[in-house]
Amino acid sequence: MRLHDFPWRIGVGGALLGLFAVIAILAPVLAPYDPFAISGPPLVPPNSSYLFGTDMLGRDVLSGMIHGARVSLVVGLVSALCSAVIGITVGAIAGYFGGAVDRALVRFTEFFQVIPSFMFVILLVAILTPSLGSIVAAISLVIWPPVARLVRSEFMTLKTREFVEAARSLGLSHGAVIVREILPNAMPPVLAVGSLMVATAILTEASLSFLGLADPNMISWGYMIGSARSVFRQAWWLSIFPGLMLFLTVFAITLLSEGLGDKTNPNLRGNQPGL
Repeated sequence: MRLHDFPWRIGVGGALLGLFAVIAILAPVLAPYDPFAISGPPLVPPNSSYLFGTDMLGRDVLSGMIHGARVSLVVGLVSALCSAVIGITVGAIAGYFGGAVDRALVRFTEFFQVIPSFMFVILLVAILTPSLGSIVAAISLVIWPPVARLVRSEFMTLKTREFVEAARSLGLSHGAVIVREILPNAMPPVLAVGSLMVATAILTEASLSFLGLADPNMISWGYMIGSARSVFRQAWWLSIFPGLMLFLTVFAITLLSEGLGDKTNPNLRGNQPGL
């Protein structure tokens, strides 16, 4: 029975994500070398002195991976938070007021959905110049539509419930009804989708870094993988180790999202037909 999967999904996903968060926070303490400083001979394979080897310039790969966790998690969390704010605001207003307001905001949301997301991110980053701030802004502007559609659907269902009608009868303003009555009840499924947005943001940042469109002054897993393309056959460790960290991070977030989604949404538990 799928209900039994919740503890291990949430537990394993949360534990892995927590581990990466600790690594990111303690990066200056844990990293043996400055990730941009030459610490040894170039292209040294993993050994007792350099656990994950060195790159083409003699920089320590382990230090790069530890500091790269900061960039990946910061971009993922901040982008997901910003896009969630946009999506919740648009979806709440559309679902609550309906009518012409709903139609206008739905068309606005669909506009962002039909645009090729990654190409739009590349365009925005190129216009704003590559930096951590521009990457966060660009990613936030393209991943919010799923949250908006989900929140709109939840609001359209909840706004006709008895507790909402009771709040209106007490003279509460529209803003108070939205924020205090409906939004808390609409948040559980949004949390599951929001966690997946973190994974999407991390992968998008890694793709931009792989293409050389990230901040050149900040090291990330995507940057490390991209810079090692030309020597993959000779130095496999330069791509494999950062790629493994990227995979484990996204895997942990996916497990956490599935566990939260199953636990908060009965439609995902198999008790009711899916939407």
